[in-house]
Amino acid sequence: MGSELQYGDLTEKIIGCAMKVHRYFGLGFPEIIYQRALIIELEQLGLKCRAEVEKDIYYEEYFIGKRRLDLIVADKILVELKAISELDKSSYNKIINYLKVFKIEIGLLLNFGAESLQYKRFINTKCNQ
Repeated sequence: MGSELQYGDLTEKIIGCAMKVHRYFGLGFPEIIYQRALIIELEQLGLKCRAEVEKDIYYEEYFIGKRRLDLIVADKILVELKAISELDKSSYNKIINYLKVFKIEIGLLLNFGAESLQYKRFINTKCNQ
């Protein structure tokens, strides 16, 4: 990855911390356990983390509900955590929709439920327009 990508260094650090957490616990725990351990790792690197961030959802100018975001790192990266055997399209659609609706540029989908950590980086191209 590296610095050639928007926030590439930051996403690499997050993935590295997630790999460390996955090596420690393996698979089989609920998301909240991985989330709490990941926050510890990220904060030890000096990164600011906000967990379970509640955000309002609007349809045009009408408030229609709220959603909780798993983790926001450094006020820049949305981190969506899963602990499922395999990522599917609904996992991808969820993070893509969150990036769009909440106007966040970069997202990481981390899955701790597989034999090794699965991760995918997402870019909200609408943020740059």
